[in-house]
Amino acid sequence: LPAATSAVYKQWIPNTNFETASNWDKGRVPCARDVVHFEKDKVVSVFVRSPHALTDMYLPLNGEFLLAAGAAFTAFDGSWDPGCDSGGAVRFADAERRSWFDPTLWQDVLPSGELQPGGPIFSVDEERVPCRYDDVIFQPETSFRVNTDSSRPLIHLRSISVMGQELNTPSSWAGYLGGPSAPLQFHGNGTLQVTGAGCPDKTGCACGNTLDGPRICAALLRASGRQCPEPACQSPLQPLGHCCGVCGATINLDFTPDFDLQKYQDRLVQEFLSQPKYAGVQMAISKVHKAQTFLGVVARSTAPLIQIVLIDDRAGAQAGTAAEQLAAEIMESIAQHGEALGISSSKMEVATGSTASGQVGSHPVSRITAGTVMGLLFSLLLLGGILFLYRTGKLRLPALRLPRPWDRLEDPVSPAPASDKGFDNPMFNVEPPDADLGEETPKDLQVFYLNPLYDASETET
Repeated sequence: LPAATSAVYKQWIPNTNFETASNWDKGRVPCARDVVHFEKDKVVSVFVRSPHALTDMYLPLNGEFLLAAGAAFTAFDGSWDPGCDSGGAVRFADAERRSWFDPTLWQDVLPSGELQPGGPIFSVDEERVPCRYDDVIFQPETSFRVNTDSSRPLIHLRSISVMGQELNTPSSWAGYLGGPSAPLQFHGNGTLQVTGAGCPDKTGCACGNTLDGPRICAALLRASGRQCPEPACQSPLQPLGHCCGVCGATINLDFTPDFDLQKYQDRLVQEFLSQPKYAGVQMAISKVHKAQTFLGVVARSTAPLIQIVLIDDRAGAQAGTAAEQLAAEIMESIAQHGEALGISSSKMEVATGSTASGQVGSHPVSRITAGTVMGLLFSLLLLGGILFLYRTGKLRLPALRLPRPWDRLEDPVSPAPASDKGFDNPMFNVEPPDADLGEETPKDLQVFYLNPLYDASETET
């Protein structure tokens, strides 16, 4: 298998050519007896390849006809036309609603414009639309009309080729936008911006279509009947950037600056996907940004990771089983060679026709680290909450008295009787009065004691 190329070329499929049968309400190109109608309030750019004889033609108020060499319009002279027995009114179809963010209107091509040959690599839905470092091709000798409504004011691209001319610098693209054809070909609130720059990071670059993800999915579901196909597995996986759930496996990689996305993709294609047992397996691999949450609730930031999506062509209970087997082999290879490839951790999830989706394997380092961090965060949050409640007076902590070791060595002393209020002291002799202690003591009552160490005669003069 040839190595995947780093540059991605996406070609716009529909056109507004006069000779394209699907551009007419009758499903055929107008003939000599027909009356051609272009809606007067619809803006059109129409490429004409060959001469046409018509009975009559109503033109729009704002539009253009691009005539190839030898192309022309002539009035029907009444001669017999074998392909036009009976004439009628033929109307040009409305091209206003063809959206830039409709994945079904783009196809991957080679730099020459030829279709990309089929292989084991596919793209998640957001990456089927041109990404910020992709090259866009509008086929030579074709006209088109595309709606660029977007959730972003600027839609960045590496280059745009129109009528066989590649515009790959900001100045050349600005010159084209100032010409007469650009306003007829592009309309909408999003402005295309050519940068001329490819992805500068060997670890890969995110597509950049996340903000327009809902618009992409709405266009995709509108084209497929407004609902996702029913998957064969009970709890399908939901890859980032993909509109519908899938059966198979996903692997998320944390990486270091030494990781090379293109080389790793080539390695997986050559080492695993080229094996006959994986002939029906397809893989999408790209850098994505995953939302980081606090305690799994509040999104606070995003972190880049490498997402690998594996699907297969098996049905029923076997759906996704080949992808699961391939994912297990990739995880084993990461365990052996991941550090040398610049992979710091990995996590795998699977969903097959016989099992529900769930995490079935992860790199030990990532699991232990995540558990430790979450445990510390929870402990700090709990202690902080207790301290806050205590400081605000909403929580009272009981006073605890810890027993001391020396207290256990002392013999307990029986408490004295309630009537015993003292002890005999030979140095202190109190003569209590005869009055009842329960009554009030008279104010002239004298209370004295004898002190054998005190001689009153020594104080006489």
